[in-house]
Amino acid sequence: MTKYPMTVQGAKALEEEHAHLTKVVRPKLSQDIGTARELGDLKENAEYHAAREQQGMVEARIRDIEGRMQNAVIIDVTTIPHTGKVIFGTTVEIANVETDESVTYHIVGEDEADFKLGKISVGSPLARALIGKEEGDVVAVKTPSGVIEYEIVEVRHI
Repeated sequence: MTKYPMTVQGAKALEEEHAHLTKVVRPKLSQDIGTARELGDLKENAEYHAAREQQGMVEARIRDIEGRMQNAVIIDVTTIPHTGKVIFGTTVEIANVETDESVTYHIVGEDEADFKLGKISVGSPLARALIGKEEGDVVAVKTPSGVIEYEIVEVRHI
C-alpha cells in the first residue's frame, strides 16, 4: 500500500473537511432527499435526483478523504533538526540565477499543493530538484520553456 506524505496543516485541513461533510453536509442532504420524496413521483422529481447526485458526490469525497488519511504519513517538520537542507515540509526561498527574481515555496503533499498560495507538491519537478539540496546550492530545473537554474537562498522549517 502506498503511503503519502502530508504536513500537519494538510492533515488538519482534511480532518476539518471530513467533519464538515459528515456532520453538516450529509445530514442536510438526507433532509433534502426526504423533503423531495414527499413531493411525489420520483421519476420526474428533479429536486430528488439532484439531491441524490449530490449525495453520491459527497459520499465519494468522504471515502476519498478517509482513504487518504488512512494512507497518510504526517510529517511535522518542526520536530526535525534544521540542517539547511531542503526536505518535505520546508519553506524554500529560491532565486532565478539569470534574472535574480526571488520566489518562496512551501513543499507539501499532493493534496495540499496550491501554486497560488506558494505550496508545491513534493512530486513536482521543482520540488524534486530541490529536495536534498542545501542553502547556496544551484539547481537546474527542466521546464517547458527550457532549463532554468535557481539558487537556494534560504530554507526554513515552519
